[in-house]
Amino acid sequence: MLILLPPSETKRSGGDGAPLDLDRLALPGLAAQREAALSALEELSAHPDAAARVLKLSARQLDQVEVNARVRTAPTLPAVDRYTGVLYDALGAASLDATARRWLGRNVLIHSAPLGPVGALDGIPAYRLAANASVPGLGSLRRVWADAVTAALAEQSPSFVLDLRSEAYVALGPVPAEVSSVFLRVVTEDESGATRALNHFNKHAKGVLLRALAQSRPRIGSPAALRRWATGAGLVLRQGTPGECNLVVE
Repeated sequence: MLILLPPSETKRSGGDGAPLDLDRLALPGLAAQREAALSALEELSAHPDAAARVLKLSARQLDQVEVNARVRTAPTLPAVDRYTGVLYDALGAASLDATARRWLGRNVLIHSAPLGPVGALDGIPAYRLAANASVPGLGSLRRVWADAVTAALAEQSPSFVLDLRSEAYVALGPVPAEVSSVFLRVVTEDESGATRALNHFNKHAKGVLLRALAQSRPRIGSPAALRRWATGAGLVLRQGTPGECNLVVE
């Protein structure tokens, strides 16, 4: 099973890993796109006023221009430790044991805007770039990533993909049509059984789900197998519309 995660706008600064090495990232077939995105981000950082506009930075966030300028030379952290926020706080990767963290490294890709999907334990620097950005000299990230990421995922030939990304990041690399996959929605149900999508609890529930998977490390190769595992784990997963499943929370 391969699990796709969204990144987070909030990130830990610093790190103790060596600077970014593109050759050590998952999905090496994305090297050309990664190089182009990083070069465009560095060039943008040489023009602080333009960078602030493109990146939609407030006056308090202008330090992010320098963060992007140092994206190739800054220290790194494992991607799963770099990101913070509701989903990553609920996952609590730092508190998982070594076996669970290795499982994350083998089974989880986090979809970074400047680097595409990277392994959960791949070392990445801090950066500022959102999925909907259009960087001068590069254009829209969808144009850069969508076809290349889909092709790279196809080369992996995963037996099953659980897609926990936001729709903005799905657009940057849809799962290949020939791969068995489900897109997860987090919903609540009323007394009549009608469902309603959630926002804040969406991210928290995905983090809780991923933590449970990392701790139990089941072998899952189909949507039905995922639902059976969830029942045993005390989670409620229901079949949704074609290609989707619903994680039901109270």
